[in-house]
Amino acid sequence: MKLSETVSLGAGLLDRAATVRSDQAHLKKLQKTGQFLPIWRGKPLVKTDHQGARALVMVGETHPIIAKRNTPPVFLGLSDGHAIFACNIPDWEEASSDLANTFLDTETYPHPQADADAGFMEIRMMLTALSPKEAEIAATARAILEWHRSHQFCAACGEKSDMAQAGWQRNCPACGRFHFPRTDPVVIMLITHGNRVLLGRSPGWPDGMYSLLAGFMEPGETIEAATRREVLEETNIQVGEVSYLASQPWPFPASLMIGTQGEALTDEITLDPHELEDALWITREEAMTSFAGGNPDLLPARPGSIAHFLLRNWLADRLD
Repeated sequence: MKLSETVSLGAGLLDRAATVRSDQAHLKKLQKTGQFLPIWRGKPLVKTDHQGARALVMVGETHPIIAKRNTPPVFLGLSDGHAIFACNIPDWEEASSDLANTFLDTETYPHPQADADAGFMEIRMMLTALSPKEAEIAATARAILEWHRSHQFCAACGEKSDMAQAGWQRNCPACGRFHFPRTDPVVIMLITHGNRVLLGRSPGWPDGMYSLLAGFMEPGETIEAATRREVLEETNIQVGEVSYLASQPWPFPASLMIGTQGEALTDEITLDPHELEDALWITREEAMTSFAGGNPDLLPARPGSIAHFLLRNWLADRLD
């Protein structure tokens, strides 16, 4: 797909400078002049101007907002000659201790040591508001810091592991094992049958929200086989030819969404109620009405998601 690299979070513009990760002396020098992205509970610090435009807030190494960071910074790479780091910050006195368990946190959380126009915000609330490079930086920061939070102990012996390679590795001091950030491959499928596309919704989604079917790949499985298996398991629809379209890193918490296109051989839906609350076929015309906001009972996938990207390009006949 010619437009595959225009998907949100997948710009590939950050120079990850992997050769720098093992040079401790050079890293210390870079930290003195580098830019740090504060992350709180997986949310980056962003500023919003009077027109509603958003941008990441980068601070220096000595800024008070990161002075009490609870983990070492992770070196993300180089951008326009600047070293970019990310670091978690702890809760502060005014911070909510119990965020609402909602489908999507829409709140902005101001910090007492940040500017008045800045706050911590869920990345999914600004997928299309950030520049492509800033979206890539935010997604990378969230994914790698979440991995460190959830993988602090060696999977081989259970001992506490140590951060290494500027944050891109954890080493076990007890058994010597090396551990690396994980990425879970997920197929997300644009399944068509003539002029129709297959959509589904999971339990707990907002009313009316539908998206493309998706599922995790299994060990020993190809992308094509996973596409056919997931569609069959969830809807009992058989899929024939499968082709790759595009991919999107999705750091919630650590997925790589692999977009595929498949032609359905059957069209009668039998739901797996454990996987889906509903599934249906809609025509191009119905999809266009949905994207235009003309059907409150059929809301499109979130802008910036690969599902939205694939559906929009399907409607525009731009999948080649």
